[in-house]
Amino acid sequence: MTRRTTLLAFLCACGLLLGGCATLHHGAAASAARTAAPAAASATAAPAAASTNTAISADADTPIPDLNDHSPLVQWEDLTITPAEIKYNNLWNYLGKHLSLSATGGDGRVQGELNWYIHHGQYLQRVANRAQPYLYYIVQQIKARKMPLDIALLPVVESAYDPFAYSNARAAGLWQFIHGTGRHFDLKQNWWYDGRRDVAASTRAALDYLQYLHNEFNGDWLLALAAYDSGSGTVSWAIKRNQRLGLPTDFWHLDLPAETRAYVPRLLAICRLVATPGHYGVELPPIPNKPYLARVNTHGQIDLATAARLAGITTQQMYLLNPGFNRWATDPDGPYSLFVPLDKQAAFEKALATLPPHSRVQWATHDVRKGDTLGGLARDYHTTVAVLRQLNGIHGTLIRLHQMLLIPVDRRTLADSVLHAEARVARISHYAPDRYESHGRIVHSVRNGESLWTIARRYGTKVAALARWNRLNTRSVLHVGQKLVIWRRGARAINTAYEIGPGPQDTQRTVYYTVREGDSLYSISTRFRVSIAEIADWNDINEHHYIHPGERLKLYVDVADQAASS
Repeated sequence: MTRRTTLLAFLCACGLLLGGCATLHHGAAASAARTAAPAAASATAAPAAASTNTAISADADTPIPDLNDHSPLVQWEDLTITPAEIKYNNLWNYLGKHLSLSATGGDGRVQGELNWYIHHGQYLQRVANRAQPYLYYIVQQIKARKMPLDIALLPVVESAYDPFAYSNARAAGLWQFIHGTGRHFDLKQNWWYDGRRDVAASTRAALDYLQYLHNEFNGDWLLALAAYDSGSGTVSWAIKRNQRLGLPTDFWHLDLPAETRAYVPRLLAICRLVATPGHYGVELPPIPNKPYLARVNTHGQIDLATAARLAGITTQQMYLLNPGFNRWATDPDGPYSLFVPLDKQAAFEKALATLPPHSRVQWATHDVRKGDTLGGLARDYHTTVAVLRQLNGIHGTLIRLHQMLLIPVDRRTLADSVLHAEARVARISHYAPDRYESHGRIVHSVRNGESLWTIARRYGTKVAALARWNRLNTRSVLHVGQKLVIWRRGARAINTAYEIGPGPQDTQRTVYYTVREGDSLYSISTRFRVSIAEIADWNDINEHHYIHPGERLKLYVDVADQAASS
């Protein structure tokens, strides 16, 4: 899609409503770990806000993103890095010597944020570990545009460098783009792919947006950053107000939302910590100051498990390097490029060149039977009607008896969904028994009328856990006779997601949603692609519960399932 030429008009019209990003809300465990707000270093620190869930500074409603503590960390140090001549071996040291944004006039807000980070060093260590695969690439993109390198640390504030971060405002990725702003900056979003999570595409879009805002606010980076958070219209209105009152119009004197008043100081605090030798006692795991990612053109759609095998890395690493892909394969319409470790590039390109076309993606055929519909087949095969129509050249919704339909399936699974589920159960049984107590495992055979929600209720567990154990989506349609594994309380849990199923791994995130005027359980369930029954289950309320503005609901959202619904 060619970028529209009406960028200025779009952003001015939407500035009061849409920022380039939205602050991430995190799970209850992470929230509980940060109950104390840092003391403000000045009586003029930011005022309290009223709509979020975590205290980080004097404004108790400006949340800080956290990582999903249940996701296993990839041991990136196992990858061989190609040497390069550099002045600073550690990328943190290089950044520390080249940060340029000034915190002059910060009226204590920067120090307040810095105090919090100093007292939560383990949090920053987790963030630094998560940044390791992406930080060097982002630094190079910023250097190429001659922008302040401080911006490379903005994803620390936005997403904790979690590429699957997802906010209650439905912002996604390292740079936390919402759907509309992402579309405007050419970030493709569909069933196969979400450019908001693509490291290269979202970085390009974020830097485009920041450069535009920098120009709009006459070269003031702090105002540009504030506008990235709350929208250019919000910042422009605050400037005009101060002009009418004869007040200064720099960031520190503007009457901005509490979240934004903390947002810029938080970035400046991270920059100050990185720039200070010893990092105030916070140990940042070293990141080599050298390239170790290469982009390879696959020249067409490819199964990501196959790509990982050709590149000599795990499927888990392939998804972490290429988090924009929602499914087991790349988008048939592109993009066709994949990030791989630099030392794997040559072998990967050579293997790709000799890969037969029929080995790139596994396809199944389905003989249309009486009663079949495109919608039903899409549910059974975990795809969409649009994909089935596109692959089979169907322009409407009509299919004929015994018509042969082409359907994409993961090469590691069977096409039939019931057998697919049974294969998952068999694989769990293969990998898990010696790591669980023998009485903890139950195999349930699905009966007529049952759903994940009714089965979870029966066994006293959560829908999200049941889906995770069986590598299903929380909205998956079950079939009579399908086998599901259930682990009783007391069993020693392990994470088998990387061994038992296709698709992007660990894409479920906890979102705390604050009910707004006009919301209903139905509208919220539609917005986040979950069921009303699940919302009721997660929040211990009745399905007919009347929700009130300001009420907070906990949701378990599958990030990979959101792009097509935004």
